[in-house]
Amino acid sequence: MVNDRSCPSRLILDHLADKWAVLIVVRLAFGTLRFAELRRAVDGISQKMLTVTLRDLERDGLVTRKLYASVPPKVEYSLTPLGSSLVEKVNELCAWAEANSAEVLKARERFDRRNGTRA
Repeated sequence: MVNDRSCPSRLILDHLADKWAVLIVVRLAFGTLRFAELRRAVDGISQKMLTVTLRDLERDGLVTRKLYASVPPKVEYSLTPLGSSLVEKVNELCAWAEANSAEVLKARERFDRRNGTRA
């Protein structure tokens, strides 16, 4: 069960619950992208975070990396069939976040006022 700390699915959730992983899956759902294209498409991600997140997604079998022997080297990333099976769920999560962002922000403001804190 996922609530058990020894459950292997927790390790998977650790990667999938990362905002960068979600945003990368969303972008790759539209098709294969090169590293620089993906970095431009995921606003705010650093080169290091993109590299680390892509490596984690590749290790989990969700993303495939294809290296072309050219000068300069060309590398493309795309979703595997397993990664593609996530797209619908990730899109639902993003749609929920977009639909409820105003309400969540208001709740944060109320909480901060009540507790004398700021984000």
